[in-house]
Amino acid sequence: MAESEVNEASKNPKKPQKPLIRVVIYIISHSSLFSLICCIAGIVAFLLLPILAKNTYISENALMPGSANPMFSGHETIEANQLVKEIMSINPKIVAAGIEIPRLLAQHMERTGAEVYCHKFHAQMNQFHPLQFFSASPYTLKMQENSSCGSHGINSVGIIRAPRGDGKEAIVLVTPYNSSKIDLSEALSLGLAYSIFSLLSRVNWLAKDFVWLAADSRYGEYNSVAAWLKDYHTPVFVGLKEFDTDTCAESSYPHDWKEHSTTARSIPDVFGRAGTIAAALVFKVVDRQETTDKDTLNIYSEASNGQMPNLDLINIVHYLAVHKQGLHVKVEKFYLLLNSAWLRIVGEIFELIGKVAKNLNPQWKFGIPAADYIEGTATLASSVYYQALGIPTGSHGAFRDYQVDAITLEISPRVSLNNEARRPEFLLRGGRLIEGVIRSVNNLLEKFHQSFFLYLMTSSGKFVSVGVYMIGFALLVSPLPVAAAALYSGLRTSDSSLNTNKHKANPSSTEAYGTVLKSWRWLHAAKVVFVVHLWGVLVSLVPCLIIQLPERTPTSSMLAWVSLSILSLVTLYGILGSPYSYIISPQYQRREWEILKAVMIAVASIGLGLMSIINYATAQIGAVLMVPMCLLAVPLRHISRSGMSRAVLLTIFNLVVAFLSFPPVTMLLIKGFSEGFDSVSVGDFWIWAQSLWTWNSATYLYLILIHLPCWALCIHILLHPC
Repeated sequence: MAESEVNEASKNPKKPQKPLIRVVIYIISHSSLFSLICCIAGIVAFLLLPILAKNTYISENALMPGSANPMFSGHETIEANQLVKEIMSINPKIVAAGIEIPRLLAQHMERTGAEVYCHKFHAQMNQFHPLQFFSASPYTLKMQENSSCGSHGINSVGIIRAPRGDGKEAIVLVTPYNSSKIDLSEALSLGLAYSIFSLLSRVNWLAKDFVWLAADSRYGEYNSVAAWLKDYHTPVFVGLKEFDTDTCAESSYPHDWKEHSTTARSIPDVFGRAGTIAAALVFKVVDRQETTDKDTLNIYSEASNGQMPNLDLINIVHYLAVHKQGLHVKVEKFYLLLNSAWLRIVGEIFELIGKVAKNLNPQWKFGIPAADYIEGTATLASSVYYQALGIPTGSHGAFRDYQVDAITLEISPRVSLNNEARRPEFLLRGGRLIEGVIRSVNNLLEKFHQSFFLYLMTSSGKFVSVGVYMIGFALLVSPLPVAAAALYSGLRTSDSSLNTNKHKANPSSTEAYGTVLKSWRWLHAAKVVFVVHLWGVLVSLVPCLIIQLPERTPTSSMLAWVSLSILSLVTLYGILGSPYSYIISPQYQRREWEILKAVMIAVASIGLGLMSIINYATAQIGAVLMVPMCLLAVPLRHISRSGMSRAVLLTIFNLVVAFLSFPPVTMLLIKGFSEGFDSVSVGDFWIWAQSLWTWNSATYLYLILIHLPCWALCIHILLHPC
């Protein structure tokens, strides 16, 4: 008998496991060590991004920046100065009415022979509309109920038809200004834009239509541009006027224009259009007087939900500004980090490692000077923050809502704008810069597509591509599915041993126990996770009730939000049951929190993965806060059973991580360290959240629907009565 069994076993040997399966099993069995290594590696990979950044380069050869001699000359600067003087000499009482400057701009546009019209728009309702979160632009321009027919802005628009084009594409230049209270810097922006517009009306190389939008920003820079773009992309049907935003008057021209100006009579009262917008520039002159020996150019590129323009658009601006016009180019940075002691230590460590690597092999190029690392990290942190915020950093964001590449350029002179002797030189640089950018975009035969759309800036001339910065995020998130698999594997092993003991004690109850163990316990954990995430949905809708309250302040609104959120959670627990309502025998109760943790981790990993597709920066910051919180979550009673020192250490870690991961606390700490804790109040989070939902930022949904429920579930696990 024994011999026959041996022969049968030799005929049917057990198949060896595949190497990949063995690796997975090994990783799951050592999940704690794997999670620790991945988290440390993910943070180190993020700190290495300023070192791994590459110099920007122009991918599209057709752009050819700087290949032609500029035509913008002293004649155009004289035209710009003349318009500036006309604007600044207007009677302040007329300027306050917001009519004379749009009329003057339209009159000058008409002199160039361009197509000119005015675009009238009304102030928008700035409220929270949860049912239109994704279906409408953040500024669906609707007239307020208490608005009169006079509460409107007037955009002056001029179109130059390209002599070498077919009218299918266009380039847009936007110059925002406050028509009711204009200052010298805004007048210079208009004067410079007009001189460029006048120049382009005489050239013969223009292959794309050129549109100059003098945007009336008395109700906000973004509002005026978004209103014009909305009408620009709205289909027009003959005989229908629903598309017209003006519901007060038959004509979009003010009555004062018609009574006192011949310009309004000669300009057609229609909304003019050019071709599909290939690119847009928002140009502003700012009297900032930087402490540098050069004129300064600031570039703003972040749009809604972390969208960025094609990197080639920034590259041509940087190339022309630095190499052709000698400007000092800057991008936004966190100046607080420039004086950070710990960041300087990290930079010096990387600099030392780079020197050692270079001594070992001169071909190894690793490490940068500590000062460059600090500045790159400050710029990188700013880029991540503004992308994660999901709010446009300028009116260029309105173009990205229509998938148009656009950036905002702010140019500031090294001397005061009142210095008329140096003003022509400043205007000459700015005019040639804009002319060069327009020439490059004019050379394109198709839309921007060669360079990157997903990137982070570490300086005006360096960037990190998506293939590099996603490595750190992948390392941070990878412990979550491994930890969930390890918990599931440990539960199966434990349940098998319990099932065996149960079978020995009472063989008839084994089948019933296995059914409860494998179904109801996991279903209960899934129900708890579902209830908490349903609570997150209710919390996200609470602000639409709070904003209806009269005489509310940010602090009272925040307290009402917290109170209603707690009340809704208690109500849901009363209806659907709390996490502690499903209690089984004590010998199995201690495993319930592990099941809940496994389901929570699985949902958290899915949420972070989805958010990384929508907005990487939000997912990256969320992973830094959420992954340690989810991995460390252990019931405090369970921790107290271990050694004293280990129990105290784990308790402190769990409480600190849970405290720092609470969204209001995180936001208030960031503001406190950046602006000082004297200016921090409870209502600041309400103001911050209000800006997120007003701009339809996906970060708001992530915080309330993913991050907050996971934080609540971690608190449930910490308080679990195991």
